[in-house]
Amino acid sequence: SGLREVTGRFRIWEGAVPFARVIDNTQPEYVGYNPSVSGLNLNYNRVHFEWKRSGGSYDITMQARSTRYRPEVRTARMSIETRGQPVFTYKDGGDHDKWSVARSALGNSGARWLPVRRPGAYAGEVFTTLARSQGIALRAGPPLKVAPKGQVLVQHASVPLKETLRDMLKFSTNLTAELVGMTATAQRRGEALTIRASAQEMSRWAREVLGMEGTHLVDHSGLGATSRLTATGMARGLAHVHGAGRLKPILKEIGLRDSNGRTNKAHPVKVKAKTGTLYFVSSLAGYMTASNGRELSFAVFSADTARRDKIDTANTERPPGARGWNRRAKNLQQVLIERWGGVHGS
Repeated sequence: SGLREVTGRFRIWEGAVPFARVIDNTQPEYVGYNPSVSGLNLNYNRVHFEWKRSGGSYDITMQARSTRYRPEVRTARMSIETRGQPVFTYKDGGDHDKWSVARSALGNSGARWLPVRRPGAYAGEVFTTLARSQGIALRAGPPLKVAPKGQVLVQHASVPLKETLRDMLKFSTNLTAELVGMTATAQRRGEALTIRASAQEMSRWAREVLGMEGTHLVDHSGLGATSRLTATGMARGLAHVHGAGRLKPILKEIGLRDSNGRTNKAHPVKVKAKTGTLYFVSSLAGYMTASNGRELSFAVFSADTARRDKIDTANTERPPGARGWNRRAKNLQQVLIERWGGVHGS
């Protein structure tokens, strides 16, 4: 294009979808699967916090880490405090996310991802850093309130949506689910809606088009505890879309296990499905192929709501009994699948 220099200030616009500080406000503040949602997102809106003991103190970093780059960020900052609980605290620092961590929880070294609450500023800061590494100095300005207009000099297309959705289903990326759902609503309605309003639109579509009666969702990822969806409705929706041949190929293969708990590759029943896991909540929904080749859609939802309601979300990483409960729930799923395979596939 012949471009050699850009004057003025570097500004961002993140208004492609309405901003949401969290997907679900009942989740712990520090969990990476409950980030902010924006029209401009980087690293699934997570920042990489790493610590290493150095003498009597710690060296800590806050980075927008990828496989190739590790730019330091100032939009998210961490301090270490002497206390027992809680492990993490969060405060709005005005122009940054202000985190603290309990010294007693650190050990010698470690790392984890924390959610970003200023995704637009985070992405903008990282872009500025990467540009500087290429000799391009950008002077930051305030965010734009409306979408900018002008000549597009360079653009990059994403991978096909099918690949994005395959990764979303494999890694359970809640942010991707919210952004895809909100974008789909904007295409259907001609306007961008909030997470809750968009989820209501998706619920109507599921009931009317897929026959999923009783579906009332508050988000697109399933994170919100007030969403309502029946196993029958889920199985019916899966059956409805099966003929199009788009969903099953991007679902993960779920290996059934033998009596010793090892994956049995020779098991006569084959499963491609999506898992869903929270403490004392486990679900599996998808397709199974019986030994005679008959295909079935299914959904299994399990939960111990009484035990889940007692979880102290501020202080508990893994509540007592959660691991064993999850193991038993997954065993129940396999028993049901094998039962259905015997009844409907013989």
